[in-house]
Amino acid sequence: MRTYSTAQLTGDRSHQCDATAVYTTPAGTRAHVLLDGIGSTDSVRDWTRTAARRLARTAARHGDAETGLRATYDHYANDRLRDPYGPLPGAAAIVVVTVPGKAPTVAWSGDARAYVLQNGTVTRHSNDHNLRRVYPPCAAHDGGNRNRITSYLGSGGTDNEVRSRYNHPAIESGTLPDGPLRLLLASDGAYEPHEDAEHPLANLLTGTTRDAARRLVNEAVTTAHSGKHPYADNATVLVADLT
Repeated sequence: MRTYSTAQLTGDRSHQCDATAVYTTPAGTRAHVLLDGIGSTDSVRDWTRTAARRLARTAARHGDAETGLRATYDHYANDRLRDPYGPLPGAAAIVVVTVPGKAPTVAWSGDARAYVLQNGTVTRHSNDHNLRRVYPPCAAHDGGNRNRITSYLGSGGTDNEVRSRYNHPAIESGTLPDGPLRLLLASDGAYEPHEDAEHPLANLLTGTTRDAARRLVNEAVTTAHSGKHPYADNATVLVADLT
């Protein structure tokens, strides 16, 4: 039985430049990937789809989210170094890897997010790489621009370079709780409208994975259009039940 589903809406963008991918090894190790492409062009769309598949294969074969993301990050960083004046696509990236008998691992670069629904409670398991994190809201200002990301797949920045500028590494990672749980990977176009409207994600993650995925993106776009500054970004989610 299929244990995951994805859903996408283009919103008000000219192209759908988010992508998801899932890859499972013969031994049962599985990688779930979501990429949020930077820009709206044919080349960004095509690059993001290819990069999502590459990351899923690499992470599953390594059996670890951070190792797989770092290998893929280095691959594209080397491409950038070989052709510094050519097209330079990029994407926020998040990957979760499950290995039979082990706790799932998660790694990210950018502001795509991972959430876990377990025992009726939703918790976030990633920390955005954007200017809002670098300059949090305070009494003096509203914080940095959350739509300006500070690290991403396709960048050439090393951990030390990114840390010296933004106080976080190029890639971060963690471990998810043992299952059973429901995993949500989401692009900013999918989670920001719900966060801004204070929608409880637990209420949206009910039903089958297919129902939950469709509900999340449909309501994200509807909510974005009803906001103070109506604009709907690409909205993409991957919902998976992990045991």
